[in-house]
Amino acid sequence: METSVVKSQAYGKDRVRVVRVVRHADGWQEIADYSVRCLLSGDQFESSYTKGDNKLVVATDSQKNTVFYLAKTLPAEKVMVPEVFASEVAAFMIGKYAHVTTCQVKIITKPWERMKFDNKGHPHSFYREGKETRWTEAIITKVNPPSADQRKVTINSGFYDLEVLKTTNSAFTDFWRDELTTLPDMPDRMLSTKVLCQWRFVDTCLGKLQKLPFDAIYAGAKRNTLDAFANDPRAWVHASVQTTLYIMADRILNEFAAVDDIYYALPNIHYFPFDLSPFGLKNLQTDAEVYMPIADPSGYITATVSRPNKGKI
Repeated sequence: METSVVKSQAYGKDRVRVVRVVRHADGWQEIADYSVRCLLSGDQFESSYTKGDNKLVVATDSQKNTVFYLAKTLPAEKVMVPEVFASEVAAFMIGKYAHVTTCQVKIITKPWERMKFDNKGHPHSFYREGKETRWTEAIITKVNPPSADQRKVTINSGFYDLEVLKTTNSAFTDFWRDELTTLPDMPDRMLSTKVLCQWRFVDTCLGKLQKLPFDAIYAGAKRNTLDAFANDPRAWVHASVQTTLYIMADRILNEFAAVDDIYYALPNIHYFPFDLSPFGLKNLQTDAEVYMPIADPSGYITATVSRPNKGKI
């Protein structure tokens, strides 16, 4: 016999990360990136708390699947607006399950900004405005024997946490295969990373270094990073993240002679198509529209790129 009373209750699935891509016939693409919480409540759920009776409990995994199912099957205009999508999920739950009294759906959205080049929006590449952090570090070392005129001056500058994403024009194929390989060739995939970019200036004259256009170099490094990611055809088809990294660094070195070398770290933030085949829906390969972001584990690609014969690592 129960000695206590359940005053209120609700249960469900939280942090359901779902990304919906809308592809228009003219090549223009849109993206919505949501974190969804869905909570169900009703008087008939009380016995699951007090008596261990789960007969009416809609599994939280089923609620997660519902979010992805509706992200695929609803018209785009009902998915791309978070208020509309949240109300659609709640209405679906209430209509489907007679014993559900209340469904609470909360969506946290992290909007992607469309990249612009020559004042024109890019059809399928995005970034998050203002998220990157700029930093710098100056190191001055005396040369033996010490002299006011003999110093090694190193200035490291860069940015990190610049999030970028593109919904197509990335591939990973023809990689090493053995008995431990399970990843298939991916001739077209969504590509996202959180860029860490660092560049270095080295000289023996501090005054000379201080005259460099650091603001312009910072802006140029970011511009080349974004432009190579979105627009450089060498980084599109049959190119790995390693190739994209090299192209970014090579462009910066070619534009700014004062830069000695470039270091990049590019974690590969995975977005995999969610398998909706159990529900009779195609959502793999060329049919992919709904994705599940995978935070861990992730690829991690780094390199330092310098000019030939300079020995800068």
